[in-house]
Amino acid sequence: MNIVEKLKGLKKDVTALYLAYKRPDVPVLAKVLAVIVVGYALSPIDLIPDFIPVLGYLDDLVLIPLGVALVIKMIPKDIIDECREQAAELFKDGKPKNWTAAIFILLIWAFIIGFVLFKLIKIFI
Repeated sequence: MNIVEKLKGLKKDVTALYLAYKRPDVPVLAKVLAVIVVGYALSPIDLIPDFIPVLGYLDDLVLIPLGVALVIKMIPKDIIDECREQAAELFKDGKPKNWTAAIFILLIWAFIIGFVLFKLIKIFI
């Protein structure tokens, strides 16, 4: 399996997790983690911006696949298989954006920048 096929499979799995968290027969912890993973994967803003060398792509190459794999293991196999079948149809019109996750990530960055500025001002004043 080449990298392109793996990425397509990951895209389908993220979509399947999106569908799975809506189902009442999925465990609550799996739903919570699915929301976090899907929200982050679909967010137009990364926690670690891609322009930062090496680290910028770390989340895309490591964190998202690990999160997807963890949540998939928490969902019963028959449910995730059904969701994967439904997922094949969902992304035909392009990748939806999750602006709620984007706002959350912006707030994290704002907190980090504010904290650093606060510390710098304390040092120099």
